[in-house]
Parts: sequence; C-alpha cells; structure tokens
Amino acid sequence: MPTATHLAFRKSSYSSATGQNCVEVADAPGASAVRDTQNREQGYLLFPASEWAALLSTTQTHDL
Repeated sequence: MPTATHLAFRKSSYSSATGQNCVEVADAPGASAVRDTQNREQGYLLFPASEWAALLSTTQTHDL
C-alpha cells in the first residue's frame, strides 16, 4: 500500500466550492486513493481500478 506522502492528491470535482464536504483523490498503481480533506491525518481508502471505474460510471450515468 503506498503511503500518503507518495501520492499526489487533488481535490475532487465533486467537492463543494465552500470547502465543506471535500474529498481528495490520487492515482496509485492499479487503484485510486480517496481521503477526507478536513481529516487527512486519518488516512485514505484505496479502491482497485475496476471498482473506481464502476463508481465513476454509475455517478455519471445517474447524475448524482
């Protein structure tokens, strides 16, 4: 599992503009990492590429 210092996190386009409800995502080998912007010290969740692609496809299809 990659450490957070080795990942280049960026603010998700689905985060709110006011700074609340923000998540950050980073690309990892064969996966995507997700963390809470306001609680970075709590770590991140790592999703396999296939699961991340399915999530993105679902959100785009259903306009969540």
